[in-house]
Amino acid sequence: MQGDMALLEVRSVEFDFEKNNAAHHTRGVSSRSPILRRGQPFTITLHLNRTFQERSDTLDLIAETGPSPSEASGTRAVFRVSGPPVKSSWSAAVQNSSSSSVTLSVTSPANASIGKYSLKIQTAKGTPQTSALGEFILLFNPWCAVDSVFLANEDERQEYVMNEHGFVYQGTSEHIEATPWDFGQFEADIVHICLELLEVSPKHRKNPGLDCSRRSDPTYVGRVVSAMVNCVDDRGIINGRWDGMYYDGVSPSRWNGSVDILRRWFSCGCQPVSYGQCWVFAAVMCTVMRCLGIPTRPVTNYDSAHDTDGNLTIDEFYTLRYGMKVKESNDSMWNFHVWVESWMTRPDLPAGYDGWQVLDPTPQEKSEGVHCCGPAPVKAILEGDTDLKYDVAFVFAEVNADKVCWVVKPDGTMIRDSSDIKTIGKNISTKAVGSTEREDITHLYKYPEGSVKERAVFKKAIQRGSRILKNMLEHSDSYQITKGVQLNFVQETHAVSGKEIAVTLVMFNNSETPKSLTLNLNAQVMLYTGRPACQIWSRRVTTKIGPNTETEFPVSIAYSQYGRVLRHNNTVKLTAIAVEDGGSRETSFTEKNVMVSSPELLLEVSGDPVQYQPMMAEVTFFNPLLEPLTDCTMSLTGSGLLFKTIDTCVGTLGPQLRVRLQIPFTPTKTGSRMLTVGFNSDQFCDIKAYTSVTINPPK
Repeated sequence: MQGDMALLEVRSVEFDFEKNNAAHHTRGVSSRSPILRRGQPFTITLHLNRTFQERSDTLDLIAETGPSPSEASGTRAVFRVSGPPVKSSWSAAVQNSSSSSVTLSVTSPANASIGKYSLKIQTAKGTPQTSALGEFILLFNPWCAVDSVFLANEDERQEYVMNEHGFVYQGTSEHIEATPWDFGQFEADIVHICLELLEVSPKHRKNPGLDCSRRSDPTYVGRVVSAMVNCVDDRGIINGRWDGMYYDGVSPSRWNGSVDILRRWFSCGCQPVSYGQCWVFAAVMCTVMRCLGIPTRPVTNYDSAHDTDGNLTIDEFYTLRYGMKVKESNDSMWNFHVWVESWMTRPDLPAGYDGWQVLDPTPQEKSEGVHCCGPAPVKAILEGDTDLKYDVAFVFAEVNADKVCWVVKPDGTMIRDSSDIKTIGKNISTKAVGSTEREDITHLYKYPEGSVKERAVFKKAIQRGSRILKNMLEHSDSYQITKGVQLNFVQETHAVSGKEIAVTLVMFNNSETPKSLTLNLNAQVMLYTGRPACQIWSRRVTTKIGPNTETEFPVSIAYSQYGRVLRHNNTVKLTAIAVEDGGSRETSFTEKNVMVSSPELLLEVSGDPVQYQPMMAEVTFFNPLLEPLTDCTMSLTGSGLLFKTIDTCVGTLGPQLRVRLQIPFTPTKTGSRMLTVGFNSDQFCDIKAYTSVTINPPK
């Protein structure tokens, strides 16, 4: 008789971790704990004290997240097994049953908050009894068509969510360098570290319930992560530094990947890790966002403007006597700047702004009182819709500002030499899907430079912007004086550290009269942020040039002049100012940033590429100098190949000698993997090399 039937009890539960995680594309994270994606069913098997009678037994499941879960906030859901489906709600149905077990298919809504959940069961017959079934982690789901981060293309999902390796692009617009980076978002402990990042944010500390409720929205989560990757306002991950003084931390360019940084932050009680710069901030944010399930890619903007006063103009000042760049403005033009794009819908904006959104964790300016940036729709940047949130005007300036060069006379007066509408925002780059090639996405941010459409968008951006921008409207066109003498630096061969820098200054007199000139030449080491580091070379010469005549002046800078002061990502800025002798005193100006590449580092792997089978990495480096390299070290990184970075001390490497180092490793994951090595010494810093290897499963 049903009335005599024993009270239904759950004796044990199976989450079937491996099957569920494989279906939810999280198998690479863990096979021993449930890590699930919202909007997609998962199965659990309940082992009972008797047969489950679907018509008469009533079971309620309870899913909760956050410290004070509530149904009103969406952080607590009570739902009946085989109950009527409710749109955008949790649901559960019997998949199959036997004499003493029942397998349930449980589905979370596609707009559920992400985070750590507890799952409980409540029997509703007689006196309700609640039993804990276990915990699981819920992530965003780019495979779910109704999730706000849905990405339709599977190749793009594999690249922007699943790929644990990639590149950040550095160098200059004329010499782009692909730096390998190990994102490592599926390393075993990273998902827990990323959730801890949300837990220690000021938003969560201020109102935990509201914060957990708002974690359903990738726009909100993106802003929180953008703020928490830097440590300016909170217990964020990375301490930024740009002055080259890294003695109490790690040089930003020494990092090979995100995992070491995240683990160090977590193991030190969520204290900032020193140090990072823009590509480190962006790469770590890429790791966090991919880990949470939001499609994300690092993006590099070359000749990137940092427009502090919001007038869409970057002013640069050079001394007349020496041609030296001087700091007269808070504005700057960075050789490159790296941010991330994340894919999401924007229901908070008018239609048309879904898709890629710029998020920038580098602490530059405040957004609503916090050092974060975005999400700014790339479409809004392209169209000049600078009044839309978040921070579209700031990112628009990074890729569209005009550059104005001034020559400063000895008495302090200034000559406006030129205004250039085409310099800023070049070769905007990200890794191509499914390959190691670079993809140029400049066309997604701006129309062709100087085109009618581009200038119309520029003026539209000003009209939609602040009062300062509107006052600049009359100056938004290019300004260039026609000079009697034109200057241009020409570089025939690329500069390599350890060798001299060879450049030619070409001068052309396009007038009908001869010219007597005083030529002021200067070379400075520049930080990649556009700030002068130090002067390394200068010349002051007089010369004559005939009418309609071209002449050349060779410039060579020895390694002894730049080697001790040039560090990773620094460039050598060459400037030339020609002053016409006589009455006119007309000036002509030109500049060139010279990227000096590091010597070659070689990395090869050998052995059978099979999971859990030993392999060998071989690193080779040749010292090209006529002096020894001191304090040489190598570091090897690779998610799925190494559990942690392997650091090896090499010591001193004599002049013109080669070092060959063999490092054993055992891969733990299958699939395409990237191994990255970094070489460092007192003379050469942060030289990188990488190799890709496909690891097969055991037979």
